[in-house]
Amino acid sequence: MKFFSVDSPLYRFLSKMVDVLKLNFLWILFSLPLLTVGASTVAAMSVALKMTDDEEGYIGKSFVKAFKENWKQGTLLWLITVVAVYAVYLDFQFFEAVEGNPILFLIIGIVSSVLVVVALIYSYPLIARYENTLLHTIQNSIDISRKYFGRTLLLVFVVAFEFLLFQFNTTMLFFGLIFGPGFMIFTVAAFSKRVFQEIEKEPGAVTDKEQ
Repeated sequence: MKFFSVDSPLYRFLSKMVDVLKLNFLWILFSLPLLTVGASTVAAMSVALKMTDDEEGYIGKSFVKAFKENWKQGTLLWLITVVAVYAVYLDFQFFEAVEGNPILFLIIGIVSSVLVVVALIYSYPLIARYENTLLHTIQNSIDISRKYFGRTLLLVFVVAFEFLLFQFNTTMLFFGLIFGPGFMIFTVAAFSKRVFQEIEKEPGAVTDKEQ
């Protein structure tokens, strides 16, 4: 039946879900030391960027190759991510702990949260796709977030919705464990890929690196 053929939407959807499952497993496996979460995320992002246009090939081989090539920048970016998120967390803790809940702490916390998001949301896919210094990668993430503000805002809402959905109940938490990180990485990659392709069409733009 055509409904179950390899060209059917159902087959392509199930095939993509299996790929996301594999990607999620690899991300968890390579993130186990915790210090390597950043490198694992960049590797997963590299594969996911290709998955959006069915260019991924062998997922395991592509993942390991990207992990080896990007482990240094991925690890450094992860350490920056941890420090930045913890600093924002501490600010909100101060807001709750200090008598009178000074509004200044709340404002700083909100502004800091926005800065962390715009600085990091495209940084992982940028490392996965382009050769650049870490400082320029973060700056490019900020620039892209500003230029494509509407899409970036939608991306943040979609990823936040997915995160909350996977924690809705015990059943969704189970699906979150086997699909969650991979699914959210694929979402970021899908949004980022379209933005990158538009930027690459601009005069003088650089092309992606080979993975």
